[in-house]
Amino acid sequence: MKRQKRFEKLEKRPINKDVIMKEWPEEGFIAMKSPNDPKPSVRVENGIITEMDGKKRDDFDLIDMYIASYGINIKNAEKVMAMDSAKIATMLIDPNISRQEVLKYTTAMTPAKGQEVINQLDFGEMIMGAKKMRERRKPANQCHVTNYIDNPVELAADAAEAALRGFAEEETTTAVSRYAPFNALSVLVGSQTGRPGVLHQCSVDESTELQLGMRGLTSYAETISVYGTDRSFTDGDDTPWSKGFLASCYASRGIKMRFTSGSGSEVLMGYPEGKSMLYLEARCILLAKASGVQGLQNGSLSCISIPTAVPNGLREVLGENLLCMMYDLESATGSDQSFSHSSMRRTWRFMGQFIGGTDYICSGYGAEPNADNTFAGSNEDVYDYDDIYFLERDYGQSFGIHSIKEEDAISIRNKAAKALQAVFEGLGLPEITDEEVEAASYADVHEDMPKRDKVADMKAAQGMMDRGITAVDVIKALIDGGFKDVAESILNLQKQKVVGDYLQTSSIFDKDWNVESAVNDGNDYQGPGTGYRLYEDEDEWKKITDIPQAIDPKHFDM
Repeated sequence: MKRQKRFEKLEKRPINKDVIMKEWPEEGFIAMKSPNDPKPSVRVENGIITEMDGKKRDDFDLIDMYIASYGINIKNAEKVMAMDSAKIATMLIDPNISRQEVLKYTTAMTPAKGQEVINQLDFGEMIMGAKKMRERRKPANQCHVTNYIDNPVELAADAAEAALRGFAEEETTTAVSRYAPFNALSVLVGSQTGRPGVLHQCSVDESTELQLGMRGLTSYAETISVYGTDRSFTDGDDTPWSKGFLASCYASRGIKMRFTSGSGSEVLMGYPEGKSMLYLEARCILLAKASGVQGLQNGSLSCISIPTAVPNGLREVLGENLLCMMYDLESATGSDQSFSHSSMRRTWRFMGQFIGGTDYICSGYGAEPNADNTFAGSNEDVYDYDDIYFLERDYGQSFGIHSIKEEDAISIRNKAAKALQAVFEGLGLPEITDEEVEAASYADVHEDMPKRDKVADMKAAQGMMDRGITAVDVIKALIDGGFKDVAESILNLQKQKVVGDYLQTSSIFDKDWNVESAVNDGNDYQGPGTGYRLYEDEDEWKKITDIPQAIDPKHFDM
């Protein structure tokens, strides 16, 4: 067949390397409105939900029972369920109706009702809804801090640079699980060097993650996965109740935490039960609500290639983020996993969350090149910084980060590496050489770093746990090493766990350790001229507009 030349060239475009599928509802390959989704319904008798979404209480599965018992505002349930879903959807975008008023209705919805409301909205309307329903007044961002060889010095330097750029949270994980204590320690020291008050976590198995938090080596957790079908849960030897118990363990130690879910996970595990991804995610969100956690990391995340393969995929992803906000939870809205060969499509992956402004636009952004991202690569990474800064400047909209000068990046990376060097020396861990400190100050990827003895590092990391090392030991090592300011920041972080104020929904710290959350700095958007406006925040707007690439016309030589 003779080819049309334009079609030949179009076939070679990066976008055509992406996997695109037709819908297959029986196997869960449908983003929204599966013919198998239940119709919304509820019956309340003597303060107990006896029917929900077409099921009698005797037929409830584990997730139904948990949600019906703990997750729904029963007082308003029957009234709200009788309302037209389009009317509730209209309330989300009506600037004359406050967020607090809307929550009286949305927190009383069953999973089927929640997804039916979202189905009424197009993408632009979802952006409007997110702008009003976000928990915290000011958007923020989260990043990944990893490298493929778990080099602790590079981790500390990258964490410090990311903190200086404005990230409110930092998440690390390991290439080799036994490195977890070193990775947590490195990001702790690096983040508090870059900016006091940055929260951080280490994504590993739940037992180790909890131990690290209890020892003060991390300050929050989010990789506590929940699923929308019973089989997905029980295959992992979990139940909603076991997840709720784990949540209480963190809260009782003063450690912030959120659950993680996302459309497509049940499809990947083989148990979607023929339901739409949005309906199953509605169950996950209400399960998180029922467990009393502060929020949810959702938006498909590592499963993003599943919803984006079918029609309405990115609409569903923003819809599940909005639904999380409608159930009055902090929403860390994904935008993390790279999923497309098309730079245009990757940009549109986060545009709804960016324009709407969410609690954490990414969870997380790659604070290292994707070649070093142990989470398998972010939708955006360090090489996209300038693009993001231009977008913020273009739209007058916050992405939660800002540009920094090259000399400041070198300086803070050097300080973080030296601080970690002092900690390793003080704790009797394998030596960090001056050569490593120098390399970390200028490094881009792990190949730029001198090789370390990995066996010795892994033994020492395990030794940290065996010796009972805590944040107190880290603080002492920093003081002895001459890094009193970093020590004070880590001490303040431990004090905050005792106070417990940052267990509030959507909490972050400013540079002076003031908590900014849904409780004391809630989203007050109610139409034009209200809510957080980046261009009215003089300090932040100056950081966004005063980028190195900007030419001063007063000193422009023709």
